[in-house]
Amino acid sequence: MFTGAGRRRTWSAEDKARVVAEIEASGDSVSGVARRHGLSPQQLFGWRRRVREAQAVVSKDDEPRFVPAVVTAALCETAGSRQRKARRQQRDEPLGGTIEVAIDGVTVRIGAGAPSDTIAAVLRALKAGA
Repeated sequence: MFTGAGRRRTWSAEDKARVVAEIEASGDSVSGVARRHGLSPQQLFGWRRRVREAQAVVSKDDEPRFVPAVVTAALCETAGSRQRKARRQQRDEPLGGTIEVAIDGVTVRIGAGAPSDTIAAVLRALKAGA
């Protein structure tokens, strides 16, 4: 039973966070914590749900969307590296500095120095056709 003047109380965001944190810290049930603070358990469950939803949004925003790539160029080409490159070309393997993108069975090879706007246009066209 709740007693009092019957007026609505306002809780600051910090107070709500403190009461919700008390559930975990004290190990008490939600009902027990709610009783101590003169709240209904439903109200405290709602506060806890909103805190969890806010934390889920923050953790999603922290996830990386792209993985950075680091490309290093060879300083000089030796006779051995030229021979390896020629063998790769004969076997039709992608060369160093080449990116392969496969979308729905279509493979696009992008060579070093390709203009980024051209690459973006090709990928958009492939994606639209998929």
